[in-house]
Amino acid sequence: MILRYFYNHSLAHASYLVGCPDSGEALVVDPGRDVEPYLTAARKDGVKVVAAAETHIHADYVSGARELAERVGAKLYLSGAGDGEDYAYAADYEHRFLQDGDCFHIGHLTLEAIHTPGHTPEHMSYLLTDREAVDPIGLFSGDFLFVGDVGRPDLLEKAVGISGAADLGAEQMYQSLQRIRTLPEFLQIWPAHGAGSACGKNLGAIPSSTLGYEARYNWALKQRSRESLKKELLEGQPEPPRYFAVMKQVNREGPRILAQLPAVDWLQPLKAAVEEQLLQGVQVIDTRSPGDFARGHIPGTINIPQGTSFTQWAGWLVDYDRPVSLIAASDQVEALRKDLYAIGIDQVKGWIDTAVIQNSDSDDLETYRVASPEEAVDKVRGGRWQVVDVRMKNEWEKGHIIGARHIMLGELKERFKEVPRNRPVLVNCKAGGRSAIAASLLQAAGIKDVINLQGGFDAWQNQGLPKE
Repeated sequence: MILRYFYNHSLAHASYLVGCPDSGEALVVDPGRDVEPYLTAARKDGVKVVAAAETHIHADYVSGARELAERVGAKLYLSGAGDGEDYAYAADYEHRFLQDGDCFHIGHLTLEAIHTPGHTPEHMSYLLTDREAVDPIGLFSGDFLFVGDVGRPDLLEKAVGISGAADLGAEQMYQSLQRIRTLPEFLQIWPAHGAGSACGKNLGAIPSSTLGYEARYNWALKQRSRESLKKELLEGQPEPPRYFAVMKQVNREGPRILAQLPAVDWLQPLKAAVEEQLLQGVQVIDTRSPGDFARGHIPGTINIPQGTSFTQWAGWLVDYDRPVSLIAASDQVEALRKDLYAIGIDQVKGWIDTAVIQNSDSDDLETYRVASPEEAVDKVRGGRWQVVDVRMKNEWEKGHIIGARHIMLGELKERFKEVPRNRPVLVNCKAGGRSAIAASLLQAAGIKDVINLQGGFDAWQNQGLPKE
């Protein structure tokens, strides 16, 4: 048997290639949109990708199942336990809708679909058995069972707006957990996400586990009471990113094939080119570091720095109905484009080299201040600066700067009216990264007198400054 693990750190997304060397066939489980890594690995292992299996309709990234079906003719194995409107695109390709207990084969390997609703109603896990063995070796658990956690049941209600879905999902999760207790303790668990994913609240960073280990240490499997599990499961979940609702629709209807997307244009690294893009309604994202952006940027651009959080905050803040252009270094453009495509931001119009900043007159650039806690404290105490805290709700509730107003970063664009314009605005987060993005959003919206708190609330708290 061949088993390969793939991990997208920006999305905290795990996917798998499992193959049979004897038959030369392979399956990809929960593929991401960029399928080239799977095809490359398959070629190296001497197998061909003949199938793709989805555990559920994903909310946090664009599935690569359709891409594999289009590119290599992969047969699609999909859950048939949903509401009958799932996977509208499947009719265009060879596919099979699976019900609980259905099996399919990849060479000498058998995969059994186990209906494990809770995170979503249609969720399937796949039990893997090699023909040479009597017992199964592992479970592709998708977003049902993670290392140290289970899938949150509230996304359909909070992100998509389906009333009552959270309570129903919590009840289904309890039932699904009882069911898998009957499986062997040695069973390996291969989840679709790791630490940092918003599909749960306490995911571990270890790539895999065993059912026995999870039964002993996973808080959800340790819970024996139905009501206590449901209560704990629905409390303290992080805010779901806005783009999750878009991903549900895209993955239900079928994403566009990557080869059909328009090319990304190179634009002259001149300030006038950026201004023309802005006038056309293009969202221009400056991907430089927060420090570089603070020292000088073109008015109207927003700062989402290149890095592991780029995808998350692009999903929160980019308008999917408008095109996007990037200010980025040439060696980063391809990775950034893939990051945007991974969450369905397909209207990537062009890119401008970061040299555009050096090519611009400094008097034409905008800046914002960065203040240390020591520099800020007297102005905050005296009410001369308004503090806007852009952290998550659960962070805010654990403590915040005196007099602060809470507007989570992902909601800031819809709540600009709540930010005062009659005095400077001090933005803070945990350590200064998210508040840098917030500073750029505020300036682009016309709130120019913005200061970023250096070191964030952590630095403020560590110095014993007043908080609530």
